[in-house]
Amino acid sequence: MNTTSCAAFAQRPLRVGILGGGIAGATVALRLTDMGIHTLLLESGTGLVNGPPICHLHAGGNLYREISDEQCLTLLRQSIASVRAYPHSINRRPTVIAVPVTDAGDPEALLPRLRQVTREYQLLVNEDPANRVLGEPDDYYRCYHREEFEALASRPLPDRAQTHDDWMIPLARQLDASQLKFPLILVQEYGWSLFRMAATATQALSESPLCDLRLNTRAIRLEQHECSWHVQSVGPGGERVDEVDFLVNACGFRTGLVDDMAGYRRERLVEYKAAYLARWPGAADWPEVIFHGERGTPQGMAQLTPYPGGLFQLHGMTDSITLFKNGLVASPEHSAQPRLPDAYRHQLDNGWSLNDTEARTRRAIDHLARLLPDFARATPAGKPLFGAQQIPGSDPKLRAADVSFEGHHYARVEIVKASSALTAADRIVAKLTELGWLASQGPLSPDLALSQRQSAAEVESLAIRLAEARGYPRELAENGW
Repeated sequence: MNTTSCAAFAQRPLRVGILGGGIAGATVALRLTDMGIHTLLLESGTGLVNGPPICHLHAGGNLYREISDEQCLTLLRQSIASVRAYPHSINRRPTVIAVPVTDAGDPEALLPRLRQVTREYQLLVNEDPANRVLGEPDDYYRCYHREEFEALASRPLPDRAQTHDDWMIPLARQLDASQLKFPLILVQEYGWSLFRMAATATQALSESPLCDLRLNTRAIRLEQHECSWHVQSVGPGGERVDEVDFLVNACGFRTGLVDDMAGYRRERLVEYKAAYLARWPGAADWPEVIFHGERGTPQGMAQLTPYPGGLFQLHGMTDSITLFKNGLVASPEHSAQPRLPDAYRHQLDNGWSLNDTEARTRRAIDHLARLLPDFARATPAGKPLFGAQQIPGSDPKLRAADVSFEGHHYARVEIVKASSALTAADRIVAKLTELGWLASQGPLSPDLALSQRQSAAEVESLAIRLAEARGYPRELAENGW
């Protein structure tokens, strides 16, 4: 039977199976369900979007000075689409890029890229005014030279930050300008709430009659037929077998396990990472701050991400904080699944001990306090946000990736950054159309009816419940901006 005609012989509507309910699988399910396609979504955990720490919308890739301009422009386009798909998940405060004097980098070297990203953002807004989700293109970034920055220290703290200068005042009061290279650069890269994304997907997919959502359920066997897959799974109701026309492997860092079951080989990396929570008493409205530094060294990049109530999420790109010794592993010859060291696998399955949590959070606080002395008063505020991410291929610097295909009806979603998830979903739609299983589609809008009809208040309310149920502070879910 011709593969492209398989769906025509089915005795039921087209059905897509999705393995994995992280941000990748949930977004694919949202897109397909929103288009009226029947989906089966299997997630081995207790809830959707419960993976590696997500806190930053990479709208321009300014955290990563080492990646290509092409990847930065891709991240910009994907981030804008993601804001439109998840309209209630964004924390609208800017990011400040700072280069310490101890770092070999030059902040001026970032400016050609920033100008290029600004031009691309303007083109996207001209193309569709709904893309104006990062403020005005003319305000995408602003440079602060030393004299201007130091003058801000004498200005009163605003009750609520409204302008670029307002966001910079607390930095001017706390940072030692002699320890920084200038200019400092403020960019409209916003924060991203993992828990409000989880709430958006959970509410929409739970309520849709087109999505068969099964939590605490994992696939244990895959059997490929000429025009379908048989998926054997085990869940609360025991074992069962489902038939789907197209199979999407969206299992995150465990994607290789499904590739192995499906009989496909794929080279990939898996990296184990963690971010930490601290409370800083008396903190004003802060932007996110990125202190550039060489990855893997004691002066590795430091990232300070603010939430309401003086809660901060911390990254430090050193082996003793966010990175882990032997935490980046490649797939072996006999399997598509990289194998992390046993200690990290134990943490992924069972969580962290109090001693490990305390020790690594303290190191993260100290790492920030090198550049922000008053941050030494911060205290640990809960368990880490941790997980592993896959990176297709062999380049650990890759940041923009989406989906690859095998055969006629198998896709693997291979995102590195959450903003790539909608691109992956749209490429799957294009594949289904190419196979003749869907009517030809015009350009797909990033706006999803399922999420557009949700209110910000109901998303936030569910997000808070999810955060607390998972043992995290409610501020991670609150919309404070």
